Formats: sequence, C-alpha cells, structure tokens
Amino acid sequence: MNYRHAFHAGNFADVFKHAVLVRLILGLQRKDAAFRILDTHAGIGLYDLAADEATRTGEWRDGIARLLAKPLAGAAAELIAPYLATVAHANDHESAAGPLAPEALRHYPGSPAIARTLLRRQDRLTLTELHPADAQTLAARFAGDIQTKVIELDGWLAPKSFLPPKERRGLVLIDPPFESRDEFRHLTDALVEGYRRFATGVFALWYPIKDEAEVKRFYARLADTGIRKILAAEFRVARVAADRPLSACGMVVVSPPWQLDGEIATLGRALAERLSVGPGAGASVRWIVPE
Repeated sequence: MNYRHAFHAGNFADVFKHAVLVRLILGLQRKDAAFRILDTHAGIGLYDLAADEATRTGEWRDGIARLLAKPLAGAAAELIAPYLATVAHANDHESAAGPLAPEALRHYPGSPAIARTLLRRQDRLTLTELHPADAQTLAARFAGDIQTKVIELDGWLAPKSFLPPKERRGLVLIDPPFESRDEFRHLTDALVEGYRRFATGVFALWYPIKDEAEVKRFYARLADTGIRKILAAEFRVARVAADRPLSACGMVVVSPPWQLDGEIATLGRALAERLSVGPGAGASVRWIVPE
C-alpha cells in the first residue's frame, strides 16, 4: 500500500500517532538532561489542508477536525491537550485565546513540526527525508534553526548514520510511507540496528494495520530480537478489512517512559469513541516483551 504523508495529513492515524509522540517527548522532559529526536521519514514537516493532496482525500475531516469539533473529556482531555496545543501553534493560534476552532484549521503539523514545538533549549532534532523535493521543502522550513538538522537521506540508513547521539538520551521515530511490501521487515531491521547502537534510547515504530496476520508476524519477529520492554498499541476506527480504506494503525514503543502504557490506553479508548466510523472501533495496549 502507499501511505504518503501529504494525502493523509491529520487523519485518524496521524491523530493517534502524534498524540503518542507528544506523550513520549513529555516523558523525556521529566529529566533536565538534553535529548535528541531522530525522525527517520520526516516528510515536509507541515501540511496545508487546502492543498490538492489533502483535499483529494479529505481524511483530516474525520480525524483532527472531528476531534476539534468535539473535544475529549476528563483524563483523556488532559493527556491530549499538549498535542492539541501543537496543532494550534501550527495554525498561529495562541492557546491562551481558547481552543482552536475546526473552521480555523488550515495547517496540520507533521512529526517534525510537533517535535520542534516541544524542544527545550538544550534539546536537538535530526530529520532525514529521501524524496529530494520534500527534503528541500523541509530544509527550507527549518533554515537557520540551530536546534534542527535536515539531511536528504534514505530513512532506513538513519539509525546506522546518526546513532548514538552525543546527548546519549533521545527518541527515534520510524514512520515509513509503506510503499513497499518489505516495510515490516525493514522496521524490525532498523530497530535492531538502532538498538544495538543506542540501547538507552526510546524507539517508536508506526505501521498501518491492513493484514492482521502480517502484524502478528511482525510482533513475533520483534519478540525474537531479544530486545526487552516492547510495547504495542493498536488503534481502530472501524473493523479491519483488506478491501476497505485504512481503518487501523499501531505504534510499537521500545523502552517507553514510565506510565506510557496507561496514558495510551486512556487516550486510545477516548479517541476510538470520538473518531469511530463503524463497528469494530477500539484500542488496545499490550506488552510484546515485558521488562
């Protein structure tokens, strides 16, 4: 399947993925020591929801727009607030002025923009992107930013090229476009290579769920790596069916911050209820390999 970022910006999968990403970054911030974020498949960083790619699919309307129209409540609202603040920031909206209204939504931040918004002065961000035009757009977006480095590079080479970071703390986000049938194997190989070089890091791997059997094989390969503390979170807005549009995705997190499993469970349940488009919506969190 083809999962190019621009066509799906702000959809249900982005909402879940980026809500988890924000909780991961906030977990790293519990310590004052500097950290680095490596985003291996960075895209262009910020997406215009009025552009041709986004309007052609309109997936953001059932994702971030629905969430803004009817915000979460209770504990889930508190957990998702920092993510929503990054979306507001991408639309030049100050949180102090109140929540961003759906009709004011024009841009959706990709993971580079979200990560950059949350960096502290001592933290750094490394972004790799293979597509020449996208890499150029990304580099122009962060031109002059001393905390952010953009490299035109195949993202699968990034763990070998940039790990370990000199900060010795950090997060590696691996979020490929799934244009190849071998992406799940590439995910496993990239994790093994990255973990070998940076065992103290946190790793987050995103993937679409179209074939349940393939995902189970992916989990089995992860369990066979010998790596400990592997958490898998799945999110569905409808029952998975191979002949239907994407309705489910997952995030594997290695060495997650304390309490992340509970945070994702709370967020996942609330988001699945809010963004559901059919029977079978829901969320689950389980340890593939415990500590």
